[in-house]
Amino acid sequence: MFNGKNILITGGTGSFGREFCQHVLSQYDPNRLIVLSRDELKQFEMKQQFPNEKLRFFIGDVRDKDRLERAMKGVDYVVHAAALKQVPACEYNPIEAIKTNIYGAQNVIDAAINQGVSKVIALSTDKAVNPINLYGATKLCAEKLFVQANSYSGSNGTRFGCVRYGNVVGSRGSVIPLFKKQKETGTLTVTDERMTRFWLTLDQGVEFVLNSLEDLQGGEVFIPKIPSMKVIDLAKAISPECDIEIIGIRPGEKLNEVLISRDESSSVVDIGSKYVIQPQHSSFRMPVYSAATSVVKDFEYRSDNNSEWVDTNQLEDMIK
Repeated sequence: MFNGKNILITGGTGSFGREFCQHVLSQYDPNRLIVLSRDELKQFEMKQQFPNEKLRFFIGDVRDKDRLERAMKGVDYVVHAAALKQVPACEYNPIEAIKTNIYGAQNVIDAAINQGVSKVIALSTDKAVNPINLYGATKLCAEKLFVQANSYSGSNGTRFGCVRYGNVVGSRGSVIPLFKKQKETGTLTVTDERMTRFWLTLDQGVEFVLNSLEDLQGGEVFIPKIPSMKVIDLAKAISPECDIEIIGIRPGEKLNEVLISRDESSSVVDIGSKYVIQPQHSSFRMPVYSAATSVVKDFEYRSDNNSEWVDTNQLEDMIK
């Protein structure tokens, strides 16, 4: 699907973007792989890391629709990864989060439709489910925009969808580097000993996005089936000899993550390796999956009621 195609990733110099570029360039033969981001230093570093003539770099911001349209000219597929993601920063700078995560999402949609892009998939987060912080609220808005964008692109136009998943091991926001740094002090801080989280690796995240982009028919939100873990177990695995200090849940933080809420369950189907939330107010062609089965009534996919958990060996691999 991706061989010979032109692919653009927004926010492409972040943790996900770097892994995405490495994966696509090693597994496929695209015509062009375009990285759009604001950080010229990171782009320079990526050029050194990936000396590939098929990799192109655009300095630009998703807040600038004209620049997006120029970058998307002739592009087949777009992966929208650009966002302001740090919860405290979004709380302190709310309008900036809105400009990037909501207005930026609309700019990506408009530019893709205007340039005739085939498919666009946006990265969302568990924090978009019943949001209690501004970051989650902006990503919920972005999800709604991307789902309903299919109505504006027309039956034969650009197809839009989202992927929604939890914490990514190795990303800048991962707690693992923090625990490793705290190990030197002899004390690791955990907000609550009951806290659970969904986990997947960067490579798994990239595979999931590419697979979902291939499956995308228009209007879906894709959720992977991934394991859970207790944060305190991770802390103990990183440094069993260290003390654990319970510091209390921070503002905007949840005890457990939710990837599918009970209110969404009536629109959810299980297609094997992932769940799909189908559009609830579709004015375009409803996605159809031949192997799909409905989930049970009032189904809820939470990190504390998950049937799959990270075991000790997996914890050790994550730490490495």
